[in-house]
Amino acid sequence: MQDPRDPAELLSAAADGDQLAWDELESRFGPRMWAVARACGLNEADAADAVQGAWLRLLEHLHSIREPALVGAWLATTTRREAILLVRKTPPAAGFELGDAPDPASAVLEADGNRLLWQTVSALQEPCRTLLHLVATDLGSRQMALRLGVPVGSVGPTRARCLEKLRTLISLQETVQ
Repeated sequence: MQDPRDPAELLSAAADGDQLAWDELESRFGPRMWAVARACGLNEADAADAVQGAWLRLLEHLHSIREPALVGAWLATTTRREAILLVRKTPPAAGFELGDAPDPASAVLEADGNRLLWQTVSALQEPCRTLLHLVATDLGSRQMALRLGVPVGSVGPTRARCLEKLRTLISLQETVQ
């Protein structure tokens, strides 16, 4: 079996009009993009719109991606942004009252907490950094094992160790603050 092309090579080939490169990009990164969109709380139709929007952004920025080797992360981030735009545009459900609206201060604190969490995850060594990103996209143990190149049975124990490392780092940060 032939080794898969690296993401930067695929991106370059896609930019040159190689349909097989586009197909490989979609098969490699599409499932993660769907998981990201669904993790944002979108239904299937809206998730499809978010994923399609992210592919469109890739097409628009094909020649300006700063780190082509990280196109998978770029696509996941872009999908998340597209999903958030859709969530913000969705009118409130029937029965929603103004008193039920989230507190803006809480939203800011939550966003800051999320930023700090992912900053801390980024400080972890591999495979923890990648594994925790995959946990966040809710791929499941089999998909995580494939992406990490490890046996399925090692995903759970590795995840537990990585989460413990993350808890320790967060505890250390909280005691310093």
